[in-house]
Amino acid sequence: MNPASKSWQERLRPYLFILPAMIFLSVFVLYPIINMIYLSFTNWNLVSATKKLVGITNYTYLFRRKDFLDALKNTFTYTIFSVLIQMSMSILFAVWLKKATRVNNFLRTAMFTPHIISLLSVAMVWVWLMDEKSGLLNMILNLMGLPPLRWLQSSDTAMMSLIIVSCWKSVGYNTMIIYAALQAIPSDIYEAAELDNAGRLSAFFRITFPMISPHAFLVLITMTIGSFRVFDTIRIMTNGGPGTSTQVLVYYIYQTAFSYFKVGLASTAGVVLLAIVGIMTATYFLVLSKRVHYQ
Repeated sequence: MNPASKSWQERLRPYLFILPAMIFLSVFVLYPIINMIYLSFTNWNLVSATKKLVGITNYTYLFRRKDFLDALKNTFTYTIFSVLIQMSMSILFAVWLKKATRVNNFLRTAMFTPHIISLLSVAMVWVWLMDEKSGLLNMILNLMGLPPLRWLQSSDTAMMSLIIVSCWKSVGYNTMIIYAALQAIPSDIYEAAELDNAGRLSAFFRITFPMISPHAFLVLITMTIGSFRVFDTIRIMTNGGPGTSTQVLVYYIYQTAFSYFKVGLASTAGVVLLAIVGIMTATYFLVLSKRVHYQ
């Protein structure tokens, strides 16, 4: 059928199918983003009915605040270490579990289990494990003759503790994504590499990693965005402390809006977070997508 001869009903049909999704995105994603940007230029305090426009005052004021700069630094620290550790462990575990054995079948199930457990339950269990006096981790350190650590009570170890919990919760899910990519690699490619006397390390960097790069790229983006949005574990385990050592941007936004009722300032921090995530994602696509091998 000639496309030009299609009736207006037929041309309209595809748009009707995506209309519910577009309405949902407009109401719950697009409108909140636009409203947040608007509120970032006001001094609304959640109590007054009026919203006075203040221009870029919130932005200049925000970047002069030490607590905001600390939250920004903590966010980048958490994201960098969390993403690097999770990505490395996910690839290593996926390669290790590729061989079909009974032990590996059990380990694949065991590693995925933390992902389906409620984050609230995970955080509460880890708070007990990391308790300074009666926690299981310090008991193990005592048995090994090592001094106990103040996991969540010290600014030197609190961020490390949160990264450990994040990796424990998410690495199994990311491992399964990489594992699925490994299963899709044809075995005859490795057979050809063996005929060329390629070593295991050479085969990994020349065959395995290029073939799983689309999945690794997806994992990298989702992990980065998820790390920038971290809130639950910090709210339950540390409340941003000790001091401000674990206060990240999302928790800073939450406190500013609902503890100090400075919605305009909190919206400004939200716009900054949105801009950072957007820039990071765009950078990934501009720089790393060129190295992704699509079959």
